[in-house]
Amino acid sequence: MRNVLIAAIALSTGVLSSSAVMADEGQWQPYQMPSIADKLSERGIDIPAEQLADLTRYPMNAVVGLGYCTASFVSPQGLVVTNHHCAYRAIQYNSKKEHNYLADGFLATSKDKEPTAGPNERLYITEAVTNVSTQVKQDIGNDPLLRYENIQANRKALIKECESDDNYRCSVRSFHNGLEYYLIKQLIIRDVRLVYAPPESAGAFGGDIDNYEYPRHSADFTFLRAYVGKDGKPAVFNKDNVPYQPKSYLKINADGVKAGDGVFVAGYPGSTSRYRLTSELKFASDWLYPTLATRFQLRIDTIEAMSAANNEVKIKYAGKLAGMANRMKKYNGLLDGFKATDIAGIKQGRENDFKAWLAKDKTYQSFQTQFDELETLLVEQRKQRQTRYYFENAQSSALLATANKLYRLAKEKAKPDAEREEGYQERDMKMFKARLKRLDSSFAVSVDKTLWLQDLEAYLNQDIRVSELDTALNEGDVEASLSEKLDGLYALTSLTDKEKRLAWMDADAKAFETSADPFIRLAVSLYDKNMSGEKAAKTLAGKLSMARPDYMKAVIAYYKSNNWPVYPDANGTLRITYGMVDGYQSKDALYKQPFTRLEGIPAKHTGVEPFNAPAKLLKAIEEQRYGSHKVATVYQDPASWLCRLFSCLDKPEQFNSVPVNFLSSVDTTGGNSGSPVFNGKGELVGLNFDSTYEAITKDWFFNPTITRAVHVDIRYILWMMDEVDHAQNLIEELDLVRN
Repeated sequence: MRNVLIAAIALSTGVLSSSAVMADEGQWQPYQMPSIADKLSERGIDIPAEQLADLTRYPMNAVVGLGYCTASFVSPQGLVVTNHHCAYRAIQYNSKKEHNYLADGFLATSKDKEPTAGPNERLYITEAVTNVSTQVKQDIGNDPLLRYENIQANRKALIKECESDDNYRCSVRSFHNGLEYYLIKQLIIRDVRLVYAPPESAGAFGGDIDNYEYPRHSADFTFLRAYVGKDGKPAVFNKDNVPYQPKSYLKINADGVKAGDGVFVAGYPGSTSRYRLTSELKFASDWLYPTLATRFQLRIDTIEAMSAANNEVKIKYAGKLAGMANRMKKYNGLLDGFKATDIAGIKQGRENDFKAWLAKDKTYQSFQTQFDELETLLVEQRKQRQTRYYFENAQSSALLATANKLYRLAKEKAKPDAEREEGYQERDMKMFKARLKRLDSSFAVSVDKTLWLQDLEAYLNQDIRVSELDTALNEGDVEASLSEKLDGLYALTSLTDKEKRLAWMDADAKAFETSADPFIRLAVSLYDKNMSGEKAAKTLAGKLSMARPDYMKAVIAYYKSNNWPVYPDANGTLRITYGMVDGYQSKDALYKQPFTRLEGIPAKHTGVEPFNAPAKLLKAIEEQRYGSHKVATVYQDPASWLCRLFSCLDKPEQFNSVPVNFLSSVDTTGGNSGSPVFNGKGELVGLNFDSTYEAITKDWFFNPTITRAVHVDIRYILWMMDEVDHAQNLIEELDLVRN
């Protein structure tokens, strides 16, 4: 209750400054850490800020990306830990009728029993981040389309130079909406293997019902391993490859953390919208999120119904279903959050204050014109989004999407490599081919056709139509239903055959244009319309590349004048965020304690999915086989500085169990899943895996009183490894330390 009181006092009486209330906000670029060294110190984070800014030193060189999640090295033999839901594709890839690792879990008792995680799985180790703003913006001009194309050309030139070594993947990312650009250089590990995963009934205990909720009791962790060739260089999967030896690996603190402890998280957050305008938030709230949520719910219901009667379909679509359910709950959480807290009103108030500041500040008075221009462009952007929404969904079939990409590849291959669209250059061909190969593992004709039919019917029941698509849908037997016509397309295509699908990568455009394959024909007929839409989007992006950076210059100056934290919106690049282990006052007036315990699992267990905990887990809890992982208390000592500052109303509670999940005030979002949670010494104490429901709106606005991230406690992971799954071979690899 202490920290809620502090926040409440701060907000209501102004006892704490605005900067103190917002102290934990920020998804900071590593190079920024020295500038907030005092804030880190206040939180009890003792590791030097300069060390965190250095990507070549511990612990940052042990943090890796998966391309969609975060992970970290935890042994000198390339052992990697991440979330169970981040490794879902790897577990699914290895699940068959005869051994369903999703349901049963998996443990390789020796390295030779570790299977490939799949042809698409990669680990990305960020080695360098370089400011290349000047190079990207050089000679780009003011014509919108040419400006966009020149920015892309400059980006691709930098990437090509950076990727002179095939073992590296480089990218140029926009920061502060095009105000800055950074070149990211990452080593690619191409041979990733599955090592240890608990059953889904433990790894996703509570399923979608508990998603974004708290208290939680999820074993959301999985171990992978990185392999390389015998020469130590990255290589594709080969049985003769050897474990990768990382430059460093994380020390694991087996004593974990207690309430009030400072923590920090390093990872790859996907995207936030905190600098977006109020009009953009209202569009998302009024049209975008409700529209997306409606479609996702229909697709979820369809896949669940079709999976119930077919276990093979269930396995193939498990990953997609989990991803859609997660996004669905996030959309609902955002909509509920917008209603519960007037975030639009808060942002509008800040925007009005910003405009008043603009009018008074001589340096930025002229930026009002750019602000007005930006609002005009955003109206155009919204119209584009709404106009193309149903047409783009009408191409949602996995086979049509594949045909579209293959025909686009044939067109792009006729150009010099430097002029090709990103995704179709020579550097992209390995992943392009891997995706084509992997299609079979997550595709069933019956499901694909049903989902596509739903999107086509939605398209036909609205007014914004595309003649090319209408013509294609009206071909053939006029008496046949749309469903019957789709049956014909699936029956006649060869794209369901992996080898024939791969062969299209070598075909020229003429081969596509003379093909009788119905999905190829449809892709060809829609190509020009898709390209015209892409051109319009690029032209608009070129206009926005002039308006947004100027707006951001003024916004950053305004933030600094208020002593507010200034960091870029998340964009999938490596960031650090800090905070403290802390509960919160929930929307239902209940104080959510920062830790959950093992006993909560049998209390929730019903034996019915998603509350069907594994029998061996329940037995270990029943027998209280807690071993050295049991702790007496995880709560803040009354003698702490918090209690000296504010009288504590509660006493340390005796815990006498193994902590399962815990809360902290770190600033995270999607992409931070699997991120290591560090104590003040830089030792691993948990894995980030979720946020609380009340905190979902933090993508738009950070509210320090209710924003909490949810983590798997390292003590629970070690207990599962020790007492439940007997993964002694892996425990021996770990560098365990004690307080």
